Amino acid sequence: MKEKVVLAYSGGLDTTAIIPWLKENFDYEVICVCVNCGQAEELDGLEERAKACGASKLYIEDVIDEFCDDYIVPCVQAHAVYENKYLLGTSMARPLIAKKLVEIARKEGAVAICHGATGKGNDQIRFELGIKALAPDIKVIAPWRMTDVWTMQSREDEIEYAEAHNIPLKITRETNYSKDKNLWHLSHEGLDLEDPANEPQYNKEGFLELGVSPEQAPDKPTYITLTFEKGIPVALDGQKLCAVDLVAKLNEVGGANGIGIADIVENRLVGMKSRGVYETPGGAILYHAHNKLEEICLDKATYHYKQSVANKFAELVYDGEWFTPLREALSAFVDSTQQTVTGEVKLKLYKGNIIDAGVTSPYSLYNSDMATFDEDEVYDQGDSAGFINLFGLPIKVRAMAKKNWPVEK
Repeated sequence: MKEKVVLAYSGGLDTTAIIPWLKENFDYEVICVCVNCGQAEELDGLEERAKACGASKLYIEDVIDEFCDDYIVPCVQAHAVYENKYLLGTSMARPLIAKKLVEIARKEGAVAICHGATGKGNDQIRFELGIKALAPDIKVIAPWRMTDVWTMQSREDEIEYAEAHNIPLKITRETNYSKDKNLWHLSHEGLDLEDPANEPQYNKEGFLELGVSPEQAPDKPTYITLTFEKGIPVALDGQKLCAVDLVAKLNEVGGANGIGIADIVENRLVGMKSRGVYETPGGAILYHAHNKLEEICLDKATYHYKQSVANKFAELVYDGEWFTPLREALSAFVDSTQQTVTGEVKLKLYKGNIIDAGVTSPYSLYNSDMATFDEDEVYDQGDSAGFINLFGLPIKVRAMAKKNWPVEK
């Protein structure tokens, strides 16, 4: 009986070429696993394609609810944004995919797990750290790093290999962007985007898939109201929705208004810079709305400290360190901050812009009687004098001492 290998299968160029390659070079029985994080139409015809390329079977694991509840929502609550722009659409999905790969490998008695990530990218690290954390005994096969037997060194080589093996492809040499799609986002890399001097072709038909460019968005703004309970989005315009349906609807309304398009030159974990275009319409809205609500619900010290936690949380997710004690500890901290993050946020969406239009919360720390420029009876402005004297004392002491310091020559 042949040994089994579980292949992380998307139906894309890389993993499609890997199926016959694994059979030719290792004589494995190839079991494909597609983890459905919301790829939608990308799943169409996937089983037929996998088996036509030589796989013995295909598992399609539907994890959309788990992805949304256990990965997306915690990242939103943490306000985890990598390098101020990237909303972690690919990064947050990889640990869940690794988890499902391990589960199927155990079920099938597979000796190895294979992925199609290149030796230049972040995904190889994300997949393999997840596998190490959950199944340190399982072998990992990464063809792109096996240059002695993997002779394809470009996507062009893969296309030629697929054509030589009569493998049908959905792409052409002209549309050969490297893409990753799930419920949360769509990424574009490669081709003309590899030169940061080139403006992305936002207005070219077919380039954007989740929405339109700001120029093509309606001339009339769209107003929406989001409701949160303990930091979790629960309703849109008064309609209660599960997180999956809410993100999907925000993708629609955000995409139609040109929201959430980001052109990023990011620092990969492996040391190089990489340029990509990301479409995250619903995610951009959720991040903005959640942060707006925290502005009135969190005290200053917690809000400011949480900003530093957000940066570290984003790095951990980006670097594939989801299954680590530190990430779990930071999630526990974030959870504790969300107990009063309940309320409604009204936003105006207009040609790529998310504009605040009002926020309310039963736990609001904003006190209009305190903050008013009009006369009030709750704040004694004279109290500020003593506060300034104490707060500024170290500055004053240093200035006085400085008068007696030796004069520098």
